[in-house]
Amino acid sequence: MMFRFFQSHYYARLFTGLMLALSALVFTQSANAQAKGWPDKPIKLIVGFPPGGGSDAIARVIAIHLSQMWGQQVIIENRGGAAGSLAAEAVAKSNPDGYTILFAQNGLAINVAANPKLPFNGQKDLLPVVGVAATPHILIVNNNSNAKNVSELIAMLKTDPGKLSFGSSGIGNSDHMAGELFLATTGTQAIHIPYKGGSPAATDLVGGQIDFYFAGMPVGLPLYKGDKVRALAVTSKARFGGAPELVTMQEAGVKGYEMALWQGMFVPAGTPANIVQTLNNTVLKILDTPEMKERFQKAGVQIAPMNTQQFADLYNSDIARWKVVIEKSKIKLD
Repeated sequence: MMFRFFQSHYYARLFTGLMLALSALVFTQSANAQAKGWPDKPIKLIVGFPPGGGSDAIARVIAIHLSQMWGQQVIIENRGGAAGSLAAEAVAKSNPDGYTILFAQNGLAINVAANPKLPFNGQKDLLPVVGVAATPHILIVNNNSNAKNVSELIAMLKTDPGKLSFGSSGIGNSDHMAGELFLATTGTQAIHIPYKGGSPAATDLVGGQIDFYFAGMPVGLPLYKGDKVRALAVTSKARFGGAPELVTMQEAGVKGYEMALWQGMFVPAGTPANIVQTLNNTVLKILDTPEMKERFQKAGVQIAPMNTQQFADLYNSDIARWKVVIEKSKIKLD
């Protein structure tokens, strides 16, 4: 109950803080050149997760400012289910006219890699437009754990193969795959315990029911800051600004390990290039301010502005990487 209360208030603070930051920004009309004739009616921004989550909070703040800049309402539609695949399918099969946009996270790449029978082609039917954020996970253990660092956790896993357990917010979610990537990279084994959300997994970690957890920052960072858990590392390539004292997995000796929960926007394939460019340019302007960077960092979210090519490269490389991990680990995500 305590974690649900904290998490709901966390997202309320995130939403309020980002709105305040955005309301302080002023953009001139000349800096916001739009594609001719677009948009001339409301735009639908589909989010593949329920209201109140991290992706939803970020999408809503961006939607508010896009509405202000374009003079057209950007309406959020939450279409949860199948780890975001239902929302992705809806956008992939929509009219490519710029009025239906997907706000997705890296679970989309995982789903595309894991399930060739999806009712849409994740690489042909969707066009990556702009990257918004790429937030690392935080590897946490119980305060009473014998693992004081990553090397000691690996040693424990190798001493008792398949005996230790790790949690996740559900099969195929980003925190689950962060754990699977860790096991595949280190050649170790552990029991995966899926939960119905990150807070229940964190609750059991604190209580000692599971041994480690690659928590999302909104759940794991407050626990670490509050001395409720021991943090061993972050999963990003560089140290995380919200907790710069924590080493990265690579610094901890897990060479080649890098994992982030990225978020970004997609449109249906065939959307006119000038609309794609306008959307990309506008979102990048929203993100490119010191105020936004500071607000996101304090909230445990790492801004990662990416243009269309950069975001497409990340998306496609993620799909390729997860195909290898899923095949090697024989993970069943359906």
